[in-house]
Amino acid sequence: MFPAASLLTILLLALSIAASPVEIRDSPITLPIARRLNVSGGTINLLEYDKARVAALKDDRHIGSIAVTNEVTGYIAAVGVGSPATTYNLIVDTGSSNTWVGADTAYVKTSTSVNTGQPVDVGYGSGSFSGTEYTDTVTLGSGLTITKQSIGDASTTEGFSGVDGILGIGPVGLTEGTLTNSPTVTIPTVTDNLYSEGTIPQKVVGIFFGPTTSQTITNGELSFGGTDAAKYTGDIGYTSITTTNPASTYWGINESITYGSTTILSSTAGIVDTGTTFLYVATDAYNKYKSETGATVDGATGLLLVSSTQYSALKNLNFNIGSNTLSLTPNAQIWPRSLNTKIGGSSKAIYLIVADIGTPSGSGFDFVNGYTFLERFYSVFDTTNSRVGFAKTSYTDATTN
Repeated sequence: MFPAASLLTILLLALSIAASPVEIRDSPITLPIARRLNVSGGTINLLEYDKARVAALKDDRHIGSIAVTNEVTGYIAAVGVGSPATTYNLIVDTGSSNTWVGADTAYVKTSTSVNTGQPVDVGYGSGSFSGTEYTDTVTLGSGLTITKQSIGDASTTEGFSGVDGILGIGPVGLTEGTLTNSPTVTIPTVTDNLYSEGTIPQKVVGIFFGPTTSQTITNGELSFGGTDAAKYTGDIGYTSITTTNPASTYWGINESITYGSTTILSSTAGIVDTGTTFLYVATDAYNKYKSETGATVDGATGLLLVSSTQYSALKNLNFNIGSNTLSLTPNAQIWPRSLNTKIGGSSKAIYLIVADIGTPSGSGFDFVNGYTFLERFYSVFDTTNSRVGFAKTSYTDATTN
Protein backbone atom coordinates (compact mmCIF):
# COMPACT_ATOMS: atom_id res chain seq x y z
CA MET A 1 0.00 0.00 0.00
CA PHE A 2 1.14 3.55 -0.77
CA PRO A 3 1.33 5.98 2.16
CA ALA A 4 -1.42 8.60 2.09
CA ALA A 5 1.12 11.35 1.39
CA SER A 6 2.44 9.47 -1.67
CA LEU A 7 -1.08 8.92 -3.01
CA LEU A 8 -1.80 12.63 -2.58
CA THR A 9 1.39 13.52 -4.47
CA ILE A 10 0.49 11.18 -7.34
CA LEU A 11 -3.04 12.58 -7.49
CA LEU A 12 -1.83 16.19 -7.58
CA LEU A 13 0.70 15.34 -10.30
CA ALA A 14 -2.00 13.66 -12.38
CA LEU A 15 -4.29 16.66 -12.02
CA SER A 16 -1.45 18.98 -13.00
CA ILE A 17 -0.73 16.98 -16.15
CA ALA A 18 -4.42 16.84 -17.04
CA ALA A 19 -4.74 20.60 -16.66
CA SER A 20 -1.69 21.38 -18.85
CA PRO A 21 -2.44 22.37 -22.44
CA VAL A 22 -1.70 19.58 -24.90
CA GLU A 23 0.43 20.53 -27.89
CA ILE A 24 -0.54 18.80 -31.14
CA ARG A 25 2.66 18.48 -33.17
CA ASP A 26 1.19 16.84 -36.27
CA SER A 27 -1.35 19.12 -37.88
CA PRO A 28 -4.10 17.33 -39.84
CA ILE A 29 -4.24 20.21 -42.36
CA THR A 30 -1.35 22.07 -43.95
CA LEU A 31 -1.79 24.72 -46.60
CA PRO A 32 1.07 26.31 -48.60
CA ILE A 33 1.17 30.10 -48.56
CA ALA A 34 3.06 32.50 -50.81
CA ARG A 35 4.42 35.94 -50.08
CA ARG A 36 3.16 38.57 -52.50
CA LEU A 37 4.35 42.14 -53.03
CA ASN A 38 1.85 43.71 -55.42
CA VAL A 39 3.68 46.31 -57.52
CA SER A 40 1.58 46.02 -60.67
CA GLY A 41 1.08 49.77 -60.67
CA GLY A 42 4.77 50.59 -60.16
CA THR A 43 6.40 51.47 -56.86
CA ILE A 44 4.31 51.49 -53.70
CA ASN A 45 4.29 53.48 -50.49
CA LEU A 46 4.31 50.46 -48.26
CA LEU A 47 4.63 52.43 -45.03
CA GLU A 48 1.56 54.54 -45.88
CA TYR A 49 -0.51 51.41 -46.49
CA ASP A 50 0.75 49.78 -43.31
CA LYS A 51 0.07 52.81 -41.13
CA ALA A 52 -3.51 53.00 -42.37
CA ARG A 53 -4.06 49.41 -41.28
CA VAL A 54 -2.42 49.91 -37.88
CA ALA A 55 -4.52 53.03 -37.26
CA ALA A 56 -7.67 51.03 -37.98
CA LEU A 57 -6.61 48.20 -35.69
CA LYS A 58 -5.89 50.64 -32.85
CA ASP A 59 -9.27 52.28 -33.39
CA ASP A 60 -10.99 48.92 -32.95
CA ARG A 61 -11.65 48.64 -36.69
CA HIS A 62 -13.62 51.89 -37.04
CA ILE A 63 -11.74 53.40 -39.94
CA GLY A 64 -13.38 56.84 -40.05
CA SER A 65 -11.60 59.09 -42.51
CA ILE A 66 -8.44 56.99 -42.84
CA ALA A 67 -7.32 56.94 -46.47
CA VAL A 68 -7.77 53.70 -48.39
CA THR A 69 -4.74 52.47 -50.29
CA ASN A 70 -4.11 49.38 -52.39
CA GLU A 71 -3.53 46.01 -50.77
CA VAL A 72 0.15 45.77 -51.59
CA THR A 73 1.68 43.05 -49.49
CA GLY A 74 0.84 39.88 -47.61
CA TYR A 75 0.84 36.11 -47.57
CA ILE A 76 -1.60 34.40 -49.91
CA ALA A 77 -3.29 30.99 -49.59
CA ALA A 78 -5.17 29.19 -52.37
CA VAL A 79 -8.59 28.26 -50.99
CA GLY A 80 -11.41 26.41 -52.74
CA VAL A 81 -15.02 27.56 -52.35
CA GLY A 82 -18.11 25.75 -53.68
CA SER A 83 -18.62 22.32 -55.24
CA PRO A 84 -17.05 22.00 -57.72
CA ALA A 85 -14.63 24.40 -56.07
CA THR A 86 -13.38 27.66 -57.53
CA THR A 87 -9.91 28.51 -56.24
CA TYR A 88 -9.40 31.97 -54.72
CA ASN A 89 -6.14 33.63 -53.65
CA LEU A 90 -6.86 34.91 -50.14
CA ILE A 91 -4.72 37.00 -47.79
CA VAL A 92 -3.92 35.13 -44.57
CA ASP A 93 -4.93 37.62 -41.88
CA THR A 94 -4.70 37.12 -38.12
CA GLY A 95 -5.97 40.69 -37.61
CA SER A 96 -9.45 39.96 -38.98
CA SER A 97 -11.82 37.01 -38.83
CA ASN A 98 -14.28 37.24 -41.75
CA THR A 99 -13.55 35.11 -44.81
CA TRP A 100 -14.69 36.60 -48.10
CA VAL A 101 -14.09 36.52 -51.85
CA GLY A 102 -14.85 38.63 -54.90
CA ALA A 103 -12.20 41.36 -55.01
CA ASP A 104 -10.65 40.08 -58.26
CA THR A 105 -12.28 36.73 -59.02
CA ALA A 106 -16.05 36.89 -58.65
CA TYR A 107 -17.77 34.48 -56.28
CA VAL A 108 -19.02 31.50 -58.31
CA LYS A 109 -22.21 30.08 -56.81
CA THR A 110 -22.78 26.32 -56.93
CA SER A 111 -25.28 23.89 -55.45
CA THR A 112 -23.61 24.26 -52.03
CA SER A 113 -23.95 28.07 -51.92
CA VAL A 114 -26.68 29.27 -49.55
CA ASN A 115 -27.63 32.94 -49.34
CA THR A 116 -28.31 33.87 -45.70
CA GLY A 117 -29.83 37.20 -46.72
CA GLN A 118 -27.48 39.03 -44.34
CA PRO A 119 -25.58 42.12 -45.52
CA VAL A 120 -21.93 42.05 -44.42
CA ASP A 121 -19.53 45.00 -44.17
CA VAL A 122 -15.93 45.08 -42.93
CA GLY A 123 -13.39 47.93 -42.87
CA TYR A 124 -9.64 47.34 -42.55
CA GLY A 125 -8.13 50.83 -42.74
CA SER A 126 -6.09 49.60 -45.70
CA GLY A 127 -9.28 48.56 -47.49
CA SER A 128 -12.88 47.44 -47.07
CA PHE A 129 -15.54 45.21 -48.50
CA SER A 130 -19.31 44.98 -48.39
CA GLY A 131 -21.69 42.43 -49.81
CA THR A 132 -23.86 39.48 -48.84
CA GLU A 133 -23.17 36.55 -46.54
CA TYR A 134 -23.40 33.03 -47.89
CA THR A 135 -22.58 29.68 -46.36
CA ASP A 136 -20.63 27.33 -48.60
CA THR A 137 -18.22 24.44 -48.77
CA VAL A 138 -14.62 25.54 -48.28
CA THR A 139 -11.70 23.32 -49.27
CA LEU A 140 -8.33 23.63 -47.53
CA GLY A 141 -5.16 21.72 -48.27
CA SER A 142 -5.47 18.14 -49.48
CA GLY A 143 -9.20 18.08 -50.17
CA LEU A 144 -10.27 18.68 -46.57
CA THR A 145 -13.52 20.60 -46.40
CA ILE A 146 -15.77 22.69 -44.21
CA THR A 147 -19.36 22.15 -45.24
CA LYS A 148 -21.08 25.35 -44.06
CA GLN A 149 -18.52 28.13 -43.76
CA SER A 150 -19.64 31.76 -43.74
CA ILE A 151 -18.38 33.45 -46.91
CA GLY A 152 -18.76 37.09 -47.77
CA ASP A 153 -19.68 37.68 -51.41
CA ALA A 154 -18.17 41.09 -52.05
CA SER A 155 -20.23 43.44 -54.18
CA THR A 156 -18.00 46.42 -53.35
CA THR A 157 -14.30 46.40 -52.42
CA GLU A 158 -11.73 49.12 -51.89
CA GLY A 159 -7.99 48.75 -51.52
CA PHE A 160 -7.66 45.17 -52.79
CA SER A 161 -5.82 44.54 -56.04
CA GLY A 162 -4.29 41.30 -57.25
CA VAL A 163 -6.01 39.22 -54.56
CA ASP A 164 -9.50 37.75 -54.24
CA GLY A 165 -10.25 38.43 -50.58
CA ILE A 166 -9.26 37.41 -47.07
CA LEU A 167 -8.97 34.19 -45.07
CA GLY A 168 -9.69 35.53 -41.58
CA ILE A 169 -8.03 33.63 -38.74
CA GLY A 170 -8.27 36.23 -36.00
CA PRO A 171 -10.36 35.80 -32.82
CA VAL A 172 -14.05 35.19 -33.48
CA GLY A 173 -15.01 38.34 -31.56
CA LEU A 174 -13.73 40.43 -34.46
CA THR A 175 -16.73 39.29 -36.53
CA GLU A 176 -19.21 40.93 -34.15
CA GLY A 177 -20.93 43.83 -35.87
CA THR A 178 -19.93 42.80 -39.39
CA LEU A 179 -23.43 41.49 -40.16
CA THR A 180 -25.17 44.86 -40.39
CA ASN A 181 -28.66 43.52 -39.59
CA SER A 182 -27.40 41.48 -36.62
CA PRO A 183 -24.80 43.69 -34.90
CA THR A 184 -24.38 41.50 -31.80
CA VAL A 185 -23.93 38.21 -33.68
CA THR A 186 -20.51 36.61 -34.17
CA ILE A 187 -19.66 34.41 -37.16
CA PRO A 188 -17.74 31.14 -36.64
CA THR A 189 -14.32 31.40 -38.27
CA VAL A 190 -12.68 28.80 -40.49
CA THR A 191 -10.80 27.52 -37.43
CA ASP A 192 -14.00 27.35 -35.35
CA ASN A 193 -15.80 25.30 -37.99
CA LEU A 194 -12.91 22.91 -38.59
CA TYR A 195 -13.05 22.17 -34.86
CA SER A 196 -16.84 21.93 -34.53
CA GLU A 197 -17.01 19.56 -37.52
CA GLY A 198 -14.39 17.32 -35.88
CA THR A 199 -11.73 17.85 -38.54
CA ILE A 200 -9.13 19.22 -36.11
CA PRO A 201 -8.60 18.29 -32.44
CA GLN A 202 -7.94 21.84 -31.19
CA LYS A 203 -8.58 25.39 -32.34
CA VAL A 204 -4.93 26.00 -33.15
CA VAL A 205 -3.26 27.60 -36.18
CA GLY A 206 0.49 27.30 -36.78
CA ILE A 207 2.16 29.68 -39.25
CA PHE A 208 5.54 29.39 -40.92
CA PHE A 209 6.97 32.16 -43.09
CA GLY A 210 10.44 32.20 -44.58
CA PRO A 211 12.16 35.50 -45.45
CA THR A 212 12.51 36.01 -49.18
CA THR A 213 14.10 38.45 -51.58
CA SER A 214 11.49 37.80 -54.29
CA GLN A 215 8.19 39.59 -54.96
CA THR A 216 6.15 36.38 -55.05
CA ILE A 217 7.31 33.03 -53.71
CA THR A 218 5.68 30.04 -52.00
CA ASN A 219 7.74 29.97 -48.85
CA GLY A 220 5.24 29.50 -46.07
CA GLU A 221 2.77 27.09 -44.55
CA LEU A 222 -0.49 27.42 -42.65
CA SER A 223 -1.35 24.53 -40.30
CA PHE A 224 -4.78 24.01 -38.74
CA GLY A 225 -5.30 21.92 -35.61
CA GLY A 226 -1.68 21.77 -34.52
CA THR A 227 1.89 22.61 -35.46
CA ASP A 228 4.35 21.28 -37.99
CA ALA A 229 7.42 20.29 -35.98
CA ALA A 230 9.51 20.08 -39.16
CA LYS A 231 9.22 23.85 -39.53
CA TYR A 232 10.78 24.91 -36.22
CA THR A 233 13.64 24.06 -33.89
CA GLY A 234 13.57 23.55 -30.13
CA ASP A 235 10.42 24.10 -28.09
CA ILE A 236 7.56 26.51 -28.60
CA GLY A 237 7.39 29.15 -25.87
CA TYR A 238 3.84 30.26 -25.07
CA THR A 239 2.39 33.37 -23.51
CA SER A 240 -1.21 34.08 -22.53
CA ILE A 241 -3.44 36.47 -24.44
CA THR A 242 -3.20 39.88 -22.80
CA THR A 243 -6.10 41.22 -20.75
CA THR A 244 -5.28 44.81 -21.76
CA ASN A 245 -7.74 46.52 -24.08
CA PRO A 246 -7.74 47.09 -27.06
CA ALA A 247 -4.90 44.62 -27.74
CA SER A 248 -6.95 41.86 -26.08
CA THR A 249 -9.45 42.10 -28.95
CA TYR A 250 -6.86 40.62 -31.32
CA TRP A 251 -4.02 38.15 -30.92
CA GLY A 252 -2.68 40.45 -28.22
CA ILE A 253 0.24 39.69 -25.92
CA ASN A 254 2.48 41.44 -23.41
CA GLU A 255 6.16 41.99 -24.18
CA SER A 256 9.09 44.28 -23.51
CA ILE A 257 11.77 45.19 -26.05
CA THR A 258 15.46 45.88 -25.62
CA TYR A 259 17.98 47.06 -28.19
CA GLY A 260 21.15 45.34 -27.05
CA SER A 261 21.02 45.95 -23.30
CA THR A 262 19.00 49.17 -23.58
CA THR A 263 15.29 48.97 -22.81
CA ILE A 264 13.30 50.82 -25.45
CA LEU A 265 9.84 49.53 -24.46
CA SER A 266 8.89 48.37 -20.98
CA SER A 267 6.45 45.47 -20.61
CA THR A 268 3.22 46.46 -22.30
CA ALA A 269 0.43 45.18 -24.54
CA GLY A 270 0.34 44.95 -28.32
CA ILE A 271 -0.58 42.48 -31.05
CA VAL A 272 0.84 39.88 -33.41
CA ASP A 273 -0.47 40.43 -36.93
CA THR A 274 0.26 38.71 -40.24
CA GLY A 275 -1.55 41.46 -42.14
CA THR A 276 0.91 44.19 -41.08
CA THR A 277 4.26 44.34 -42.85
CA PHE A 278 6.57 46.23 -40.53
CA LEU A 279 7.32 46.16 -36.81
CA TYR A 280 5.53 49.02 -35.06
CA VAL A 281 6.41 50.36 -31.61
CA ALA A 282 5.14 53.25 -29.50
CA THR A 283 6.58 56.67 -30.35
CA ASP A 284 8.86 56.84 -27.31
CA ALA A 285 10.29 53.40 -28.12
CA TYR A 286 10.72 54.37 -31.78
CA ASN A 287 12.63 57.51 -30.82
CA LYS A 288 14.93 55.52 -28.53
CA TYR A 289 15.57 52.95 -31.25
CA LYS A 290 16.23 55.71 -33.80
CA SER A 291 18.69 57.38 -31.43
CA GLU A 292 20.46 54.13 -30.51
CA THR A 293 20.92 53.07 -34.14
CA GLY A 294 21.78 56.56 -35.44
CA ALA A 295 19.16 56.15 -38.17
CA THR A 296 17.54 59.00 -40.07
CA VAL A 297 14.11 59.13 -41.71
CA ASP A 298 14.26 58.52 -45.46
CA GLY A 299 12.23 61.08 -47.40
CA ALA A 300 11.27 58.70 -50.21
CA THR A 301 9.97 55.73 -48.21
CA GLY A 302 9.38 57.14 -44.73
CA LEU A 303 11.44 54.28 -43.30
CA LEU A 304 14.47 54.59 -41.06
CA LEU A 305 17.71 54.64 -43.03
CA VAL A 306 21.19 53.60 -41.84
CA SER A 307 24.61 53.73 -43.45
CA SER A 308 26.74 50.66 -44.06
CA THR A 309 28.85 51.59 -41.03
CA GLN A 310 25.76 51.95 -38.84
CA TYR A 311 24.41 48.64 -40.12
CA SER A 312 27.66 46.92 -39.17
CA ALA A 313 27.25 48.29 -35.63
CA LEU A 314 23.61 47.24 -35.16
CA LYS A 315 22.81 45.18 -32.07
CA ASN A 316 20.12 42.54 -31.63
CA LEU A 317 16.58 43.73 -31.03
CA ASN A 318 15.24 41.52 -28.23
CA PHE A 319 11.60 40.72 -27.54
CA ASN A 320 10.97 39.47 -24.02
CA ILE A 321 7.75 37.47 -24.21
CA GLY A 322 6.72 35.45 -21.17
CA SER A 323 9.82 33.63 -19.99
CA ASN A 324 11.43 33.65 -23.44
CA THR A 325 13.51 36.11 -25.43
CA LEU A 326 13.29 36.27 -29.22
CA SER A 327 16.00 38.25 -30.98
CA LEU A 328 15.95 39.96 -34.34
CA THR A 329 19.51 39.97 -35.61
CA PRO A 330 20.86 43.05 -37.44
CA ASN A 331 20.00 41.43 -40.79
CA ALA A 332 16.47 40.68 -39.59
CA GLN A 333 15.98 44.37 -38.76
CA ILE A 334 16.37 45.52 -42.37
CA TRP A 335 14.11 45.41 -45.41
CA PRO A 336 15.28 43.02 -48.19
CA ARG A 337 17.63 45.19 -50.23
CA SER A 338 16.65 43.47 -53.49
CA LEU A 339 13.14 44.89 -53.01
CA ASN A 340 14.19 48.46 -52.21
CA THR A 341 13.20 49.91 -55.57
CA LYS A 342 9.77 48.25 -55.36
CA ILE A 343 8.89 50.46 -52.40
CA GLY A 344 10.33 53.63 -53.94
CA GLY A 345 13.73 53.39 -52.28
CA SER A 346 17.31 53.41 -53.48
CA SER A 347 18.72 50.04 -54.58
CA LYS A 348 21.79 50.33 -52.35
CA ALA A 349 20.13 51.83 -49.29
CA ILE A 350 19.66 50.01 -45.99
CA TYR A 351 16.19 50.51 -44.54
CA LEU A 352 15.09 49.38 -41.08
CA ILE A 353 11.75 47.63 -40.53
CA VAL A 354 10.96 49.37 -37.21
CA ALA A 355 8.30 52.09 -37.54
CA ASP A 356 6.42 54.54 -35.32
CA ILE A 357 2.97 53.45 -34.18
CA GLY A 358 2.09 57.12 -33.70
CA THR A 359 1.16 57.22 -30.01
CA PRO A 360 3.17 57.07 -26.77
CA SER A 361 3.36 53.85 -24.76
CA GLY A 362 0.59 53.15 -22.29
CA SER A 363 -2.32 53.17 -24.74
CA GLY A 364 -3.00 49.42 -24.47
CA PHE A 365 -1.81 48.98 -28.07
CA ASP A 366 1.92 49.77 -28.03
CA PHE A 367 3.37 47.45 -30.68
CA VAL A 368 2.50 45.38 -33.71
CA ASN A 369 4.73 42.43 -34.51
CA GLY A 370 4.13 42.24 -38.26
CA TYR A 371 5.25 39.66 -40.75
CA THR A 372 8.82 40.97 -40.99
CA PHE A 373 9.01 39.79 -37.36
CA LEU A 374 7.08 36.58 -38.01
CA GLU A 375 9.35 35.58 -40.91
CA ARG A 376 12.05 34.84 -38.35
CA PHE A 377 9.97 32.66 -36.00
CA TYR A 378 7.34 29.95 -36.10
CA SER A 379 4.12 31.28 -34.58
CA VAL A 380 1.16 29.49 -33.02
CA PHE A 381 -2.29 31.01 -32.47
CA ASP A 382 -4.06 28.86 -29.92
CA THR A 383 -7.72 29.69 -29.32
CA THR A 384 -8.33 26.57 -27.21
CA ASN A 385 -5.81 27.66 -24.58
CA SER A 386 -5.96 31.47 -25.12
CA ARG A 387 -2.27 31.81 -25.92
CA VAL A 388 0.28 32.64 -28.59
CA GLY A 389 3.50 30.70 -29.08
CA PHE A 390 6.82 31.25 -30.85
CA ALA A 391 9.77 29.06 -31.75
CA LYS A 392 13.00 29.53 -33.66
CA THR A 393 13.36 28.32 -37.24
CA SER A 394 16.22 27.76 -39.65
CA TYR A 395 15.64 31.37 -40.78
CA THR A 396 15.90 33.03 -37.36
CA ASP A 397 19.55 33.97 -37.92
CA ALA A 398 19.49 34.05 -41.72
CA THR A 399 21.30 36.82 -43.63
CA THR A 400 18.96 36.84 -46.61
CA ASN A 401 18.23 40.59 -46.45
